[in-house]
Amino acid sequence: MSTRTDIRNVAIVAHVDHGKTTLVDAMLKQAGAFAAHQQLDDRMMDSNDLEREKGITILAKNTAVKYHPKDGGEPITINIIDTPGHADFGGEVERGLSMVDAVVLLVDASEGPLPQTRFVLRKALTAKLPVILCINKTDRPDARIDEVINETYDLFLDLDADEDQIEFPIVYACARDGVASLTKPENGTVPADSENLEPFFSTILEHVPAPEFDEAAPLQAHVTNLDADNFLGRIALLRVEQGELRKGQTVAWIKRDGSIQSVRISELLMTEALTRKPAEVAGPGDICAVAGISDIMIGETLADPENPIALPLITVDEPAISMTIGTNTSPLVGKGGSGKGADAKSAGKVDRKVTARQVKDRLDRELVGNVSLRVLETERPDTWEVQGRGELALAILIETMRREGFELTVGKPQVVTKEVNGKIHEPVERLTVDVPEEHMGAVTQLMGVRKGRMDNMSNHGSGWVRMEFVVPSRGLIGFRTEFLTSTRGTGIAHSIHEGHEPWFGNLVTRNNGSLVADRAGVVTAFAMTNLQERGVLFTDPGTEVYEGMIVGENSRADDMDVNITKEKKLTNMRSSNADVTESIVPPRKLSLEQSLEFCREDECIEVTPETVRIRKVVLDQKDRGRTASRSKKA
Repeated sequence: MSTRTDIRNVAIVAHVDHGKTTLVDAMLKQAGAFAAHQQLDDRMMDSNDLEREKGITILAKNTAVKYHPKDGGEPITINIIDTPGHADFGGEVERGLSMVDAVVLLVDASEGPLPQTRFVLRKALTAKLPVILCINKTDRPDARIDEVINETYDLFLDLDADEDQIEFPIVYACARDGVASLTKPENGTVPADSENLEPFFSTILEHVPAPEFDEAAPLQAHVTNLDADNFLGRIALLRVEQGELRKGQTVAWIKRDGSIQSVRISELLMTEALTRKPAEVAGPGDICAVAGISDIMIGETLADPENPIALPLITVDEPAISMTIGTNTSPLVGKGGSGKGADAKSAGKVDRKVTARQVKDRLDRELVGNVSLRVLETERPDTWEVQGRGELALAILIETMRREGFELTVGKPQVVTKEVNGKIHEPVERLTVDVPEEHMGAVTQLMGVRKGRMDNMSNHGSGWVRMEFVVPSRGLIGFRTEFLTSTRGTGIAHSIHEGHEPWFGNLVTRNNGSLVADRAGVVTAFAMTNLQERGVLFTDPGTEVYEGMIVGENSRADDMDVNITKEKKLTNMRSSNADVTESIVPPRKLSLEQSLEFCREDECIEVTPETVRIRKVVLDQKDRGRTASRSKKA
């Protein structure tokens, strides 16, 4: 076997918000990837609007830096894959790991290994990839470097790492300042014996294996991701495993079903920093992009036409959460805005997509690039069941479609069950909770209602307690809002899929009913003043409502039909309290994620480019009453 010494392929994996993207930014800057006059943003790799707004990485992205060794040797290309830290985007992680020869595991010097750290590390160890541990944010005042290293060793042992994998090098870093060191600094300080990331670069060169290949082997290139270009059409991102790929070359395209077709590579691109540049040839170990194959899919292989040999397809974990997505069926479909006169204005601004064909085409397009998603037919021709890893992944899909002009009806998230030995099993999550000691009882009580069992509890002596629960995925739908209320916004909770266990039984997680509008009209301040003592309202005065739309949360357990459009009757008689003014409590505005959490089985969410409304599945008040009376008799 031959080795390419001029290239290294490495993925950076970590829990959410431990500093992956910040570290990649610092590597790009210090490797001279940008000209001195270029205006640079923070988190350059987070190019998606949603990624910047939420502060998380959603899509796995690759970049390349040219590192010039200090001994004056030939420059070495380091291909870096920035992977998401959230388990809901696990499909992106699995694809990213199939492109690299080693991983950098980034761990916060204070928080230590968290559930998503376990998730991405398990994937790396299963793929037999060597690991470099990077302890980031050493300058945090609450840093506890020694304990975090010990916790990471425990995690490796827990995941059955072999001897070679557990003998990992450790780098200490402050990615925000662009400093790394091989010497452990004091807790709460930036490494003092270094001024840049040079120790980190040298560790990568020393411990990341160079790509190996057989000079006599025929071409094999694995498609790991897809992109699109306005001029080139669909672009396939791939890693060349054996042989060479050239611009204009005719290759064998081995499809998922095993069929083979001859295609021509019309364009070959290589990544430099954040841009793709035309190239003539890509060799073994190179990560490149090709154009000219319009229907190519993730996991397929480009091979030698004379001797086509397929590479294994990329496999991902099973979906755990599903929800129905269909066309908007509310009385306000196509009208957009949330008040009188807003309809015509907003309708002209947005290219509305409201038909079943448009929604189905968009879901099919999503399947092309998202291997962890599934779309199933339902009994209705305008509704589909969409299955994914978690609630967040599906919420991101809906938010993206909403911004593209789609109007949708979205059902309450449900768990995807499976049958094992004749019994129904449901997905369970491992939930890690960090809370101040005074809120420990409230969290334990909250998890008891959701049938969570405590597996572990540790107290670091800093006034905070870390608890681990195993809880059914159903119990975590709607959990976050109540958790933040119970801990007064101080608690931190993260969960990860833990497998399947027998059905836990009935769960009641929302105790309060809904306030439901009993007629169409416009919300008045007079009606809101009279109703606000009944519960928490969700709408502003002037908002257009319809029968069956949920306008608030009832203070009692049952639903209540209310007239929120009632107007004050004007007469020529003055009452003694005519000049008394009453204030309206500001309504609670629910985001898309909060609406998904609030939703009950008989409710759904209307999503439009301008607004998110919660409504009853059956809008007519009499029909709902008949259904309720029938269910009681049954």
